[in-house]
Parts: sequence; C-alpha cells; structure tokens
Amino acid sequence: MEKPIIRLLYRKIINVASNDAWEKLVFEDTYKEFLMQAQTFDPERKYPTFAHLLHSVPGADRLHFLVGPSVVGYLKQLNGKMPDIINVVDKHFMPFKNYRFEIINSDRRDKAVHRVAINFISEPFVWHSTINDRLLVSAIGGKADENDGDLTEMFVMQPFLSIFSIKQSTDDHAI
Repeated sequence: MEKPIIRLLYRKIINVASNDAWEKLVFEDTYKEFLMQAQTFDPERKYPTFAHLLHSVPGADRLHFLVGPSVVGYLKQLNGKMPDIINVVDKHFMPFKNYRFEIINSDRRDKAVHRVAINFISEPFVWHSTINDRLLVSAIGGKADENDGDLTEMFVMQPFLSIFSIKQSTDDHAI
C-alpha cells in the first residue's frame, strides 16, 4: 500500500522579545558572534547592518555559516527533539538531525534589531492521515512488535511548521 513519507520543517525565530531562557542564550551568543564575524567583512565599520553588509561586501552572505556554529551547543541541549512541537499528549517527540541557521536581520549599533531563525528539519515519517488540523504519523520502522502495527504520533499543525518534503513509498515504509 502506498503511503506518503514526509519530512517537516519548523522555523524557530529568535529575537530580543524571546522569553524562554534557551532562546535568550541563543539570542545573546548569536549576536556576540555576529559582532565578531562582521568585523572580518567590515573592519572600518562602514556598514552597520546585516543588510548593508550583504549588499555592499562580497562574501558577506557567509555570515550565516560563520555565526551558525554558535548555536551547536544549544541544539545539543534539545536532545534531538524539536522545540515547541508537541504531540496531543503534550510531549516533545519530533526528532531532528539537520537544521539550517539563518540571520534574518542584525545591526551592530542596536542589539534589539538582531533576529535569527533556526530551521529544524525532521527525520522522515510515514503520513497515515490528517484529522482536522492534526497529522497522524509514524516513524520509519516504528513498530511495537510484529503484531501491533505502527506506533503513531498525532500533533497539531501550527504556525512555522510545514511539510518540507514528500514522496510516495510503495514497499512498507522504505525510503
């Protein structure tokens, strides 16, 4: 039986208004790293904003890549589960291994302008059904035992969560 295999993407935006302790630490460390890395591209400080740097300095788009490692330790604290995404029994469940870090905006003169995103990409799931605003999925190979069927998770689709990729599988959950 043909079942879709999906991967989800959750875009976590972090800015000065973020209230969670983890988010505040990510905000502070990415801003400090941005300040340090921006000096490489603009030692004379002619271009104070991220947008000005991108527009005026060749190679400044590498700042995403150069600032990104400042979040690795914080991502490890998540133990491979996406933040904010919970199932219908209030448990974090969505596994991720891959992510993309992005600087949305920043300004070396005004910390309040600093805004980043971490785009979490889930591991593959079998998509069994959609019930109203909820998706019913199971992990690839996620069986309790041979007679029990697939172990499932149900969760609500929410803002900044979307289907990242989809493909059809014809042979019992193979990718």
